[in-house]
Amino acid sequence: MTARPALGAAMVVTSGVLFAVNGTASKLVLRAGMDAPQLTTLRATGAFLGLLALCLVTRPARLRLTRRELPLLIGYGLCGFLLVPLLYFIAISRLPVGIALLFEYTAPLLVALWARFGQHQPVRPRLWIGLALSLAGLAGVAEIWGELRLDPLGIAAGLGAAVLLAVYYVFGARGVASRDALSLTCWAFGFAALAGAVVKPWWNFPAHLLRGTSGGLPVWLLCCYVVVLGSIAPYLLVSAALKYLPATSVGIVGMVEPVFAGAVAWLALREVLDAAQLAGAALILAGVALAETARTAQTTPTPPSI
Repeated sequence: MTARPALGAAMVVTSGVLFAVNGTASKLVLRAGMDAPQLTTLRATGAFLGLLALCLVTRPARLRLTRRELPLLIGYGLCGFLLVPLLYFIAISRLPVGIALLFEYTAPLLVALWARFGQHQPVRPRLWIGLALSLAGLAGVAEIWGELRLDPLGIAAGLGAAVLLAVYYVFGARGVASRDALSLTCWAFGFAALAGAVVKPWWNFPAHLLRGTSGGLPVWLLCCYVVVLGSIAPYLLVSAALKYLPATSVGIVGMVEPVFAGAVAWLALREVLDAAQLAGAALILAGVALAETARTAQTTPTPPSI
């Protein structure tokens, strides 16, 4: 790894902006009438085709598969590239984008807990402070002291996405040990696209929705953003950033994503958070930052593509 932290941080921040806008773009597509499984399948298929083309142009040999790799790749694809975005899309259809992303963003905390109790790795005491801060932050975001204002199904989908994203991190750490990140993600998107097409066959895809508009923008253009600038481009940026920054630093800098996502949703969708929710968001991000740096032995998973 070449130490060029400024360049690496710029790449992560840029990817965070692209991912953040992706939340609003995805919500506008869902508002146009496309359901979460259909959008998930469209995104996975488009990202797979784009990454496949990139692999074929740069180094086709990296796409070779072995029978022993298939279980990991299938599990990695179904978990991280089908179920995580599916639950995320359900969450943002019922919750403000920023809040849905905050629920999902507790995944690194779950990974740290898995490292402590599942893999029996030593962790620094700050993990428990991070856990307490994140739980307090989640309580603040949900405002549990009064009448629950957030949709229960949306909360469940966001937390479910966090659990599956943590599993995705664990699978990713194993996958990059034997395969480059680009081909790993390409095949994972491919298996996600295949599974999505089984659940939502392409001959039932609502193509007529692409001719409509949502939020004053053509739906086809929003879908293109979700695939190209909301998936492929930020993934490549974060992958490149890992050459210049350690994985922990990438994760911490990447916490700009929920901040940007909330800001974009506020500007485009008028999704306003109150003071208690903003304070809770700050606690969650602080807790995740402590969890990111709590493990003494860390592996480098491939970056998320939400």
